[in-house]
Amino acid sequence: MAKINFNIAGKTALVTGGSRGIGLEIAKRLSAGGVKVAICGRKQDALEAARKELGGDSLAVAAHIAKEEDVDRMFNTIIEKFGGLDILINNVGMNIFTPAIGEIENSLWQKIIDSNLNGTYYCSKKAAKLMKEQKSGKIVSITSTAGTKASPGMGVYGIAKAGIEMMTKVLAAELAPFNVQVNAVAPGMVRTDFSKPFWSNPEFLSVLVSRIPMGRIAEIEDIVNPVLFFASEGSSFVTGQTLFVDGGVTVV
Repeated sequence: MAKINFNIAGKTALVTGGSRGIGLEIAKRLSAGGVKVAICGRKQDALEAARKELGGDSLAVAAHIAKEEDVDRMFNTIIEKFGGLDILINNVGMNIFTPAIGEIENSLWQKIIDSNLNGTYYCSKKAAKLMKEQKSGKIVSITSTAGTKASPGMGVYGIAKAGIEMMTKVLAAELAPFNVQVNAVAPGMVRTDFSKPFWSNPEFLSVLVSRIPMGRIAEIEDIVNPVLFFASEGSSFVTGQTLFVDGGVTVV
């Protein structure tokens, strides 16, 4: 009986937002698995500190992925260093509480859409062309349960994440003939420094956990493992899917 192949050694990967939190842990696990890893973010000092944690054959590139010219430059740097790209992890995103859709300022709308949806689009667009030519590749995007369940105060974020889910399906359909798989992972609340203002509030956390069938919020490792599955050959016949890693929130 053939065994599922989760080997990723020898591949090359880009993890956006790879200097901290979920992105850094994904990058560390990829590097430990023998992958040449590039990480990007907007602060070079934070990126260099993260790169030292990765060790191995790694690269840190400062880039604002909401700017297509930055994405073009970043991909050129990665290709020059590694010779290509096998895995793209779209991890960059931002979430802040916002007014109702009818009251939000256009500038805030644009900022959230740029960080979440447009940045993912620019990186996926570049990776899609490259992977189509090489007839192989993996694109994995981090989305959110907010893209499926309407959440007051998180409307723009949810709209952006819903867009990423549809982008995942469209890219999967377009790239399937070229042996490129495109999937997404949708966490609920995750215990990270970024989300600390939420989960560190005992009253808020109690209400939140009461709505999660499994009775807890996610740890970073809960998100990293599904991402690695989608990045590996173990998911070679899976594409266009969004995997909800939320302790059952979206099924009740």
